[in-house]
Amino acid sequence: MNPLKKLFQQTFIYGLATVLPRMISFILVMIHTGAMMPNTYGDVSLVFAWFAIFNVVLAYGMETAFFRFFHKEDDKDLVVSTSLISILLSTISFATIAFLFKNTFSSLLEVNPTIGALIIGILALDALTVVPFAWLRAKERPIKYSIVKVVSVAINFGLNIFLLITLPKLANGNSESYWAKIYIENFQPEYVFIANLVASAVALLWICGLYFDNSYRFSKILLKKMLKYALPVMIAGIAFTINEVVDRILLSKLISPENVAKTEIGMYSACYKLAAFMTLFGTAFRLGVEPFFFSHAETENPQKTYAHITTYFVIIGSVIFLGVLVFANPLKELFIRDEAYWEAMKIVPIVLLASFCLGIYHNLSVWYKVTDKTRFGAYISSIGAILTLLINFIFIPKYGYLASAWATLIAYGSMMCLSYYLGRKHYPIPYNMRKIFFYSFIAIGFALISFYGFNRNLIVGSLLLLVFLGLIYKLEGDKLKKIFLKSES
Repeated sequence: MNPLKKLFQQTFIYGLATVLPRMISFILVMIHTGAMMPNTYGDVSLVFAWFAIFNVVLAYGMETAFFRFFHKEDDKDLVVSTSLISILLSTISFATIAFLFKNTFSSLLEVNPTIGALIIGILALDALTVVPFAWLRAKERPIKYSIVKVVSVAINFGLNIFLLITLPKLANGNSESYWAKIYIENFQPEYVFIANLVASAVALLWICGLYFDNSYRFSKILLKKMLKYALPVMIAGIAFTINEVVDRILLSKLISPENVAKTEIGMYSACYKLAAFMTLFGTAFRLGVEPFFFSHAETENPQKTYAHITTYFVIIGSVIFLGVLVFANPLKELFIRDEAYWEAMKIVPIVLLASFCLGIYHNLSVWYKVTDKTRFGAYISSIGAILTLLINFIFIPKYGYLASAWATLIAYGSMMCLSYYLGRKHYPIPYNMRKIFFYSFIAIGFALISFYGFNRNLIVGSLLLLVFLGLIYKLEGDKLKKIFLKSES
């Protein structure tokens, strides 16, 4: 089979595991914003920001290191068992210490001890799935990977509906009923995390067989090499996570009074969700392309293939960017029904473009991953994190969440440009920059015309989108048909 066709097929399957959960998360925005006021939703958003940071630390780059050494080492079983032992010991250590100092941990996150205990459980369960999920991807089993992800999110979704919508109705309908006895008023944040805990437990139970079907051989030398490779990845991940979520934390600290800060975080987080259309595409593409990058690193002239992949990413990403902004109003009315949140819609073009830059950056980052120069990923992400922190610290007091949106765009745009510049020196890839600039600039120009020039007029925006799609079909139709229709044995 044509390797590019195989890549896009796997990306499509991984996309289901990414798109469906993201679509469900959109619906959860409807549920959460309907069940909670913006300030309470702001509290929940802050906790999820901390989630992202802890998840990176507890995974400590092991996923990427697993891919690299699984394809690099002859004894693949040793790679699997060493990785499992490492993640198992680190997770047990974290959970034990965190539960012993649960009150301190809860104070750090500014939550009550009940939510603190739920967070510890979710973090531990999610950490234990890192290697099993990486193993499924390395073995090119995207269908099982996707099924587990989708079922887990469906359980989370179902429990959110029951706990936040159905249970209150059942309890209020009959004060003497069983439901009234188990229902707790003003417990919405706790219910959200209970649903997450159950979903994470189901996911781990489904794929925990790898922990039992293993020889548990351990190589201290191999682990040392893997950790040396993974450490820069973890630093890059922390820096990336700072770019992603620290704005919520800083908004809570730099805006006063507290209720105003939480309300702004709630509005900002809800409208930020509309950028997830780009994020989910970038994530699905990365899930499919990362194993592909490593498995083709030793083939003849892989740089040419990498260049083609990035071009197609930009073309598809440009369509998504323009499409989301053209349909911004219908999407807003569908997923964020409470008008109290709509004030922050002005950030959508900014954060959407930021997510586009991030997706391009992930494609460009192939050069330091296949050459084992992951330290450059740490350098680049750290520069992005510094920019994020500086811009937020300086401008949040005056411009609020708008400063956070611009900080995200500037950080990801800078990371993208730095990766391209350094990649040209260390691992030259013949990117078709003329084509990349052509499609991305037209998409951005059309989007600005639609969103700002015509105030999100749906008819004008739709016509511009059709013109852009027609242009792509005219210039790229034959090549895209070859990728998706041609099969080689």
